[in-house]
Amino acid sequence: MTEIRAVLFDIGNVLIGWQPERFYDREFGVERRREVFERVDLHHMNELVDRGGDFRETVYETARRHPDMASEIRQWHDRWIDLAGPVIDGSVTLMRRLRAKGVPVMALSNFGIGSFALAETHYDFLAEFDRRYVSGDMGVIKPDPEIYAMVESDCGIAPNALLFTDDRPANIAVAAARGWRTHLFEGPAG
Repeated sequence: MTEIRAVLFDIGNVLIGWQPERFYDREFGVERRREVFERVDLHHMNELVDRGGDFRETVYETARRHPDMASEIRQWHDRWIDLAGPVIDGSVTLMRRLRAKGVPVMALSNFGIGSFALAETHYDFLAEFDRRYVSGDMGVIKPDPEIYAMVESDCGIAPNALLFTDDRPANIAVAAARGWRTHLFEGPAG
């Protein structure tokens, strides 16, 4: 079996918790969160940001289209750090241990340009990757096969020498189909 030459981490729900519903439940109550999320596809809005859309403008434009929920929608931008967390300490520890052993560690994440820049101001470990593949910068999101091809082309490492961990089965499946070694993240102990 080919030796692993680099490990790629997804960020959301692998290194940093990403469950916006938890924030909305806490801030507005479960009933209001359900109402907002049923009427407005906030996850699709976030996908637009992850594809490279302007973070603030995308969220605020969505809020303008839904004035009766504008305050709640703007929270996605204005209190984004409260949505993105907490740090998954065991994963960050593993990432740092791999780097200490000389294993290149990279990020491959669906993340917006503006939201990633904000996250960097709060999560110091985001600056520790040997390479970062952030969808907002790349203009394509997982699980589109193009993003994996872009990583392969840029890093120059054979697919079977890459180990990728992500919490979403669809993202893992596409990577595995390309020959990457994969690990479905279900918690840092795994």
